[in-house]
Amino acid sequence: MKKGMIVFIGMLVLNACNDSAPAKETPVVANSDIANSLEGTWKLVSATTIKNTDTTVTDFAAGQEMIKVINKSHFAFLRHDTNQGKDTAIFSAGGGTYTLDGDKYTELLQYCNDRGWEGHTFSFTVSLKDDTLLQTGVEKLEKENVDQFIIEKYLRVK
Repeated sequence: MKKGMIVFIGMLVLNACNDSAPAKETPVVANSDIANSLEGTWKLVSATTIKNTDTTVTDFAAGQEMIKVINKSHFAFLRHDTNQGKDTAIFSAGGGTYTLDGDKYTELLQYCNDRGWEGHTFSFTVSLKDDTLLQTGVEKLEKENVDQFIIEKYLRVK
């Protein structure tokens, strides 16, 4: 079962990077021009969450939006529904500091509307391809009963 999940995750990652004109995927390297390319505003277009054998894919083109803002030392994210809470109200926000070592991007979540997530560190792998940022990794919080693998695809906001 685990082998099948690994194959599935690999296919999702490859599919997320697929386009008609393949470009070389560039890992982000600290203190480089590529690391500077990480800075900016990014709009989440899709998110895949894998918990045990359950996979949830969220299309951020319908009903909700999320952005992530990254500067030289901090990140912040904001997510909300696009119907001003008339159906199902969605809002989440958070931020903190991050470190970058090659393609290893580690967030220290210092602020979050879901306070159980505050003070925790999350390590991800990031890659840039043109104006697309792909972030993958594990989110694990024992007290919150969270143990999931995420794949997030962002587009640069110009």
